[in-house]
Amino acid sequence: MRKSMIFGTVSVLALAGTAEAEVPAVVADIPPVHSLVAMVMGDLGTPDLLVQPGASPHGYSLRPSEARALDRARAVFWIGESLTPWLESAVGALAGDARLVELMDVEGTTRLGFRDGATFEAHDHDHAGHGHDDGHGHAGHDAHDHEEGHDEDLDEDQAQKDDHDGHDHADHGQDHHGHDPHAWLDPQNATLWLDAIATELSGLDPENAAVYRANAEAGKQSLNALTTEITARLDPVRGGNFVVFHDAYQYFETRFDIPAAGSITLSDASDPSPARIEEIHAKVQDLGIACAFTEPQFNPDLVRTVFQGTEATTGVMDPLGADLSPGAELYPQLIRNLAESLVSCLE
Repeated sequence: MRKSMIFGTVSVLALAGTAEAEVPAVVADIPPVHSLVAMVMGDLGTPDLLVQPGASPHGYSLRPSEARALDRARAVFWIGESLTPWLESAVGALAGDARLVELMDVEGTTRLGFRDGATFEAHDHDHAGHGHDDGHGHAGHDAHDHEEGHDEDLDEDQAQKDDHDGHDHADHGQDHHGHDPHAWLDPQNATLWLDAIATELSGLDPENAAVYRANAEAGKQSLNALTTEITARLDPVRGGNFVVFHDAYQYFETRFDIPAAGSITLSDASDPSPARIEEIHAKVQDLGIACAFTEPQFNPDLVRTVFQGTEATTGVMDPLGADLSPGAELYPQLIRNLAESLVSCLE
């Protein structure tokens, strides 16, 4: 009932404004961004998604269908180079005439620096990194080998060579300079981006500008209500001690004032050493950690190994919506799922 109410206004507005002009082909990089673009487009059209649910955005090989979507795109919405460093060159090769809209650069976006040394360290929640500055902070990102996967003879499932490791930074050797790219986990950023998306689409398709702007406004109202809902939902567990495997959630933590005690940053590719497990056990005891959150790609046996013998409960949080269906409903459900994971474990 709740979900059908949230975006009902968007669909009605889009239906009312369907125009004769051809709606521009649009591409989004990850499922949360795709969801925001889908909100703004409403029933006028459906954006194409490049990085499929469950796949890592850091290094990705395009399927033939995704390469074709880029080739015909007139606008490409992405978080930025720090999340998908391969995408800018792919756009240059396939969609040179498309508008490339970097959401991290939208005026007013809250941008936070990486929390280096976050393993069980007290996090500094100084908000000095908030707001927009003109430095893009893209320095220090490792180059990623990217194969376009354009061979039309390849089977699409075989062409997708991503190992579905989700969102693990540990295997990518990422240099943590610049800004943490997980900015979509702050719904306030998402509301700003809805306006930016509507502005870009209106420029490409002026006959439907009123519909894009109305849909964006309806989406903003819904996300503001979602923020109020999540704030209240987290009140009973605020102050609870928890850690995450991967330091991806500081935008959510900062927006809703529910900081993690630290991150473990273990690779899911190999088991930790006995010394590392002993260190984690000691820190869990010292800090009184109640919950440890993994992500869908982590081996459950690894989680059990790391926390066996401690009093910490384990849970799952997912920053990308790997198990959610792409579309306008994905983003609010993603934010709601993060809150529910925290409440379920910490209560």
